[in-house]
Amino acid sequence: MTPKESESQSPLLSDRITAALVGAAVGDALGGPVEGYTPEQILDRHGGRIHGVVGPWNGDAWRTARPIAPYHKGDGHITDDTLMTHALVRVYARVRDHLDAYAIADHLVPDLMTTPRWIPELEAEALPLQRVFLAEKWLVARLHYGHVDPREAGVGNIVNCGAAMYMAPVGLVNAANPHGAYTEALDIAGAHQSSYGREAAAVFAAAVAAACAPGATPDSVITTCLSLAKDGTRAAIEAVCEEASRHQDTESALTPLREAVTPYDTVGPDYRTPSLGARRPSRLHTIEELPIALGMLLVASGDYRRAVLGSVNYGRDCDSIATMAGALAGALGSPVPEDWAKTVAEASRLDLWEPARTLTEVTRHIFQQDVLRRRTHEQSFTALGGTACSA
Repeated sequence: MTPKESESQSPLLSDRITAALVGAAVGDALGGPVEGYTPEQILDRHGGRIHGVVGPWNGDAWRTARPIAPYHKGDGHITDDTLMTHALVRVYARVRDHLDAYAIADHLVPDLMTTPRWIPELEAEALPLQRVFLAEKWLVARLHYGHVDPREAGVGNIVNCGAAMYMAPVGLVNAANPHGAYTEALDIAGAHQSSYGREAAAVFAAAVAAACAPGATPDSVITTCLSLAKDGTRAAIEAVCEEASRHQDTESALTPLREAVTPYDTVGPDYRTPSLGARRPSRLHTIEELPIALGMLLVASGDYRRAVLGSVNYGRDCDSIATMAGALAGALGSPVPEDWAKTVAEASRLDLWEPARTLTEVTRHIFQQDVLRRRTHEQSFTALGGTACSA
């Protein structure tokens, strides 16, 4: 089923949640082995564009090629994007309600630092804390050891896509309610990020929520993002998506989309050697990953395979870009290729569908609570002499 099918054939909530979470994990796994490289380097290394699961960039030397990141990226292994996404689903399962920054401190941080899990890139059971990047270790340092107010703990962290990359569950819990997703993600992300990193987390969650609406299209998702996004994040999305609208294939879009986001990106041309101004708070800049993911979604007309492969072959932080593009295309209703999902699940030794089942049940429970709270508010407001509800 594609996003262009009629509303009467629109995927149900459970279908959208499943496609979004599985789609995010598969995009993450496809992008992992080529993260940090340019489209040209990817082309040379693989003798062409990537069309599915590939092995590690450095082959059997993956443990020692990059001592700072001794991870088995490739062969269908998910990365920290998916580890964090699944951790956030577990927090929703425990709280069974909307989350805030305190839920991150009370539940996500203990999850990262106390419960060993299978880490595909380490090929071992380990604490998730031992795999996540320094920007995510910040959560433990600030919230557990520093006892910082959770709503302010993100201040001082590097500004990157760390919070945005795992915000899809917030959009799914607030399916078809982008404003609610934006507000909730903004609160949650305050424990992790500040500035445009926090803004991107909120806008991505809103994009996922908008993609869940019956009849949603890439255009409607982007319109919603532009209605909510602020400062450099909004400007970058507008510039990238304007350029994306000129392309019908992702290959021709690779360089133009990079050129469109460049004025707003602080990292600079060499992804592995960020510029002096990289990852610092700013009202003029944006993370690169979200605008590019939205641009690829637009170029691909919402098709999962095209959007994810375009994101992967873009290079740079392509595991996070493909994670976001995969979640959005899945939420729109575009199917995740079964062979990809099966390969990633088996290689990563993870049930990619279990978090979706959990989040679907929790989302329905939260919605029922929202209805009861709203009715209670309506009754109280009416008793105060406010306008009575007509329906």
